[in-house]
Parts: sequence; structure tokens; C-alpha cells
Amino acid sequence: MGILEGKKGLILGVANNKSIAWGVAQAAKREGAILGFNYMGEQMEKRVRPLAESMGAEIIAPMNVSDDESMDQFFAQVKEQWGELDFIVHSIAFANKDALQDSFNKTTRDDFHLALDISAFSFVACANRAASMMKPGGSMVTMSYLGAERAVPGYGVMGVAKAALEASTRYLAADLGRNGLRVNALSAGPIRTLAASAVGDFRKLMEKSARGSMLGRNVSQDEVGNTCVYLLSDLASGVTGELHYVDAGFHVGAGDPGLPV
Repeated sequence: MGILEGKKGLILGVANNKSIAWGVAQAAKREGAILGFNYMGEQMEKRVRPLAESMGAEIIAPMNVSDDESMDQFFAQVKEQWGELDFIVHSIAFANKDALQDSFNKTTRDDFHLALDISAFSFVACANRAASMMKPGGSMVTMSYLGAERAVPGYGVMGVAKAALEASTRYLAADLGRNGLRVNALSAGPIRTLAASAVGDFRKLMEKSARGSMLGRNVSQDEVGNTCVYLLSDLASGVTGELHYVDAGFHVGAGDPGLPV
């Protein structure tokens, strides 16, 4: 039996088969989880639905995290079909590409609000709705990046949004821990995803990360998925409010993504 055998959970934010969330979904399915997925819009559904169906997903439904009504409808469907929920994985982030191309000091109010709303507040909104369906032992995990702690070139307003996401994780862990629910964040090293394509000089960022990491390489989608599954499982029953790095030791190594090649 897998460590998630029979547990029902939502994987939120799969964009394609290169997504970190997809790596998590594969690991969770391997460990026996029953999965549900969201998508936003017809174009994204074309990418997500075939992947979700290949996992035997019981829920594949639209949800726009910037719209409360859309979120309410999605979680209402989850409650109607499942009644209870064991875990959620939040891998949702967005910022206008132009905001990432320009220097952070030129970030507009609208771009700042958009990045914080979708990349940080959406986790709070999802956690609040999911918590009402969870028994003690339920687990929530969100995805962050080192740009929340360091000024990574090309990451700009997304770094600020991820910092807010990490702080939100700690406060959610404090609030929901009273109900026996755990909330953690995963800080993954750079991985080539659809979202990463918006970050300037991402290739150089990956090269620097590999050189500066303790293992001398970057991490894979599968490695992040495996670590996330541990945090979702009962093996991590005493872990909450944590920021868990999966970056081959880069964050404690000598490397720095801002150093010149």
C-alpha cells in the first residue's frame, strides 16, 4: 500500500505535463491517492483534462481563483462528490510578463495586486474552503521559490508574491493547526515549466543554480513530487508551518543566482 492509499486530494494548478503540480500528481497517484483537478478556461482544459483522465481523476472542473463565485462552485462540487477531503496541493501563480521583464521598482499597482491575489491570496482562499471538509490529519502544501528570500534577477514582483505566500503558510498553519490540519510550503529549485518561461534569462538561472548547489545539479519534477507526497502523508504528521527546500542544497550553498556567469 502507498503512503496516500485511499486519501482524496486536489491538485490545483496543473498547466501541462511539465508542471511541478503534474510531478506531484504522478507521485500522489503512485502512492494510492484519489485525485481531483481544476483548470481555467477552455484552452487550459484541453491540456489538463487528458492528463487528469490518465490518472483516473474523479473531479476535473473549472476554477478561476480570482473569482469567488467560481471557487465556491468548484469546492461545492468537491463536497457534493467526495464529502470529505484529505489534502490539497496549491501550485498556482501568475504575474503579467511585462511586470517580470521590467525592474521591480517600476511595478504598477495593478500588476502588484494581480500577482499577490493569484499567487498568494488564492492559497488562503483555497485553504479556507478546503478546511471545512477536512478531518484532523488533513494536509495542505503550496509551492514557493527562493526568490521569496533573495532578489533574483527577472523574478521581480513574483518574488514579493512568494514571500507573501510563505508568510501566509505560517499563519494558516497557526490557525488551522487548532483543527489538526497541517499547512506547509515547498521551495523548489528552478525547473523548466510554462510559468518559468516568463522569467528573464531562465537558462542562466538554471546554470547558476546547478553550479551553486551542494549536489552540483538541479532537481527534477519527480523529486519535488516525491517530497510533496511525504508532506501530504501521515509520515509528516508532526510537520506544519514549514518551508521545505527541494533545491539540491542550493539555498545553503555558496552559489547565488544573482552572480554573473
